[in-house]
Amino acid sequence: MYDFKPDDALDTAERYRQLCDAADALTSDEPDAVANMANVAALMWEFLPDLNWAGFYRIAPAKSGADELVLGPFVGRPACIRIPLDKGVCGAAALSGETQLVDDVHAFPGHIACDAASRSELVVPVTRDGAVVGVIDLDSPSPGRFTDEDASGLKKLARLLSGRV
Repeated sequence: MYDFKPDDALDTAERYRQLCDAADALTSDEPDAVANMANVAALMWEFLPDLNWAGFYRIAPAKSGADELVLGPFVGRPACIRIPLDKGVCGAAALSGETQLVDDVHAFPGHIACDAASRSELVVPVTRDGAVVGVIDLDSPSPGRFTDEDASGLKKLARLLSGRV
């Protein structure tokens, strides 16, 4: 049994360091990508305060044949299952390969409201061999919840997971 519980008093950098350590411990010897995404979604939920959604979308063929994002393991309310690469914050991150830190999702052109309670969002691409294979998505009910320090910590997590999800 694993019990990864962060101290509430941790600063952001230490919180992400411990999150990455826990993710490494859980995923280092596990070859199944779905299992790894599920455990890491649960870890993000435990480690990162003030979230209403934490999880993954992965690049997969669309019903029409073009690639799109398809829902992966997550913690939170039911979510959009398929997201075109030209839609929403997740699509923007996947298409551009760039982190998207959005203080107010209602001001983001083309935002997809899977949960009306979401006010801010942080999405980091997961890349393998130079190609985006998915994204890590965090939503919060608080405007401006995410900082550059959160983005940096989530990028480290994405790099750690690049060959494991």
